[in-house]
Amino acid sequence: MVGQEPNSEVSPSVGKKLVIVESPAKARTVGRFLGGEYAVEASIGHIRDLPQKQLGVDIRNNFEPHYVVPAKKKDVVKKLKEQAKLADEIYLATDPDREGEAISWHLVQALKPDKGKPVHRVEFHEITREAIDHAFANPRGLNLRLVDAQQARRILDRLVGYPLSSLLRQKITKKGLSAGRVQSVALRLVVEREREIERFVPDEYWSIEATLSKRPEGRRAARSFSATLNQIGGEKVEIKNGQQAEAIRHELEGAYYRVSEVRRREVQRNPAAPFTTSTMQQEASRKLGFTAKRTMGVAQGLYEGVPIGEGEGAVGLITYMRTDSTNLAETAVSQIRRYIASHFGPDFVPPAPRVFKTRAKGAQEAHEAIRPTNIEREPDQLKPYLSADQYKLYRLIWQRTVACQMAAAVMDTTSVDILAGRSEDSMPYLFRATGSTVKFPGFTRVYTEGRDEDEPEEEESGTMLPPLEVGEAVDLVKLSPEQHFTQPPPRYTEATLVKALEEYGIGRPSTYAPTMATIQDRGYVERVDKKLKPTFIGMLVNDLLVQHFPAIVDVGFTAEMEGELDEIASGEREWQPVVRSFYEPFEETLERARTNMQPVEIKPEPTDIICEKCGRPMVIKYGRFGRFVACTGYPACRNSKSITVPTGVKCPECGADLVEKKTRRKRIFYSCANYPQCTFSVWNRPLPVPCPHCGGLLTAAGKHGAKCIKCQASVELPEAEEAVSDVKAVSV
Repeated sequence: MVGQEPNSEVSPSVGKKLVIVESPAKARTVGRFLGGEYAVEASIGHIRDLPQKQLGVDIRNNFEPHYVVPAKKKDVVKKLKEQAKLADEIYLATDPDREGEAISWHLVQALKPDKGKPVHRVEFHEITREAIDHAFANPRGLNLRLVDAQQARRILDRLVGYPLSSLLRQKITKKGLSAGRVQSVALRLVVEREREIERFVPDEYWSIEATLSKRPEGRRAARSFSATLNQIGGEKVEIKNGQQAEAIRHELEGAYYRVSEVRRREVQRNPAAPFTTSTMQQEASRKLGFTAKRTMGVAQGLYEGVPIGEGEGAVGLITYMRTDSTNLAETAVSQIRRYIASHFGPDFVPPAPRVFKTRAKGAQEAHEAIRPTNIEREPDQLKPYLSADQYKLYRLIWQRTVACQMAAAVMDTTSVDILAGRSEDSMPYLFRATGSTVKFPGFTRVYTEGRDEDEPEEEESGTMLPPLEVGEAVDLVKLSPEQHFTQPPPRYTEATLVKALEEYGIGRPSTYAPTMATIQDRGYVERVDKKLKPTFIGMLVNDLLVQHFPAIVDVGFTAEMEGELDEIASGEREWQPVVRSFYEPFEETLERARTNMQPVEIKPEPTDIICEKCGRPMVIKYGRFGRFVACTGYPACRNSKSITVPTGVKCPECGADLVEKKTRRKRIFYSCANYPQCTFSVWNRPLPVPCPHCGGLLTAAGKHGAKCIKCQASVELPEAEEAVSDVKAVSV
């Protein structure tokens, strides 16, 4: 029976009740919580789909889809059919979203269970004994509205992607091109940001900082502090060049300085909401350097179950990881609040549980935020049972979940205005100094949310001003004019692009990771210093799509389509009319593009590199894995090599240059340019400064840190960039 002690092994041939999930890992975990009368099998994802090399949609017959069982799934379906015939009941335990509902529907269509045989749909958001007991005690039927919404999305994507990809391959002399409904909009955002950067003209401006000193009193020594010029004559300061800055500096050198206003206040900072799919991907990118695809792969493993010791075996460690909800179950909130009280004290527990509202456009909030299934399972307790990536992501989820129910952080802030002028009767210059200290750490004891490059930084705590009073005179120590230039908008990272897609209402939790992967796998976008930069091919494809298919790559239009899919899921609309209203104008546009889009020939780009095998010049070509250099003597000479990016750092083993390279899966690493004679390489970016302890090679580790590969010392360096992963030497 459900809830009895789990068997260590569940034989597929034993049970009279067949349970079908998506993956073998999930099958093993679910099987632990079900008795011997249940057989748990895995469908290995979808068992039916539209055909790969045909449109698979009957446009003239109300957009009827033609589903097939892929060749690699035929054995799976055969086995499941045999099990279904032997079973008295069938339970469909696929994931709790539209995709999972559709997989369950496809299973029924493919297995064709005997008429009258009970088929149940069970849904759980975490793989724990309590959740599974509740799900199997409360089965339901298939939700065909969710199935229709998923079908509509799949059909729309096929109606767009199949003909557009075919058209691009006809018009552009490059293999592997594709276009899609969501990926094309994501590409457009990246391309338009790049062009903003290219068009940007920086403006010069200057700031003037004064170091001031409080005058000594008795035995109390003078204390200095910094203030920034804020106003001149009551107007916001604008210093456009060095001559203006120098004139102001000269005017202020012999000026009087007096405190005109002191403002003291208490400021509270509240914690961020628990993770949704989008915010988890963003934070894992910022803090761990994970791609969206990597994040979701690790989260999938944590959700489906990890063996955590002889006593417990495999158990799901987090709730379902595809969600746009910031809600937490009441039982989970109570458990978290008890944990906070017992481990941090009652002052860290707010008077009432925190409730968060999702800010994402079109959020469904169908189930919970992402959280640990048991907050008592602390990250360090689980570390021996987790991979490095699993530990890092679980720790991030655990910290965010605990912090979201903690008390606010309280800051004591002080802002001081200081007037300055050549006489005490005329003080047109206003300087402003600010300082803050932590009065109560609150949630920051556990976790603080990361920030993107384009977000304003919050004022750092720990900057204390000396006690100052209105009317008090202070002394000038020095003036420091500094030149600045306005900066262009930053390139998107995976984190900020996912954030933009979510804010525009484009895509859903299940689509962010594949969208990020697709635009990079197709060679449309490359990661440069963890920023997304469009390639020549990407810009070309985008321009053609914008010119000939403006609606397809329009942000507002794509977001509107997402809204219509949501209306199908809620039962407000039928899926066929939605698809028809989209396809009929698209078909007309497609026919015009087939006639009007001019063919584009991508010619190899010349270089000054000479082939070392035959002496001919080499050119840059575009392949499946991006740009590479190839001999012009092809096919007589097949010499080719990858394009490397110099780092300016020497190899510690042979003294040659270290260069940036990419694996076939697009992961960046750094290796010796003298390969294969020298096989030295590291995952993390090498830094041009030696280790202060042993002189060894430092590699970036953390936002402002570095680690020596020789003595393993950790070093704080402002030059170090955030690392992608732990330091690891590899051979290539």
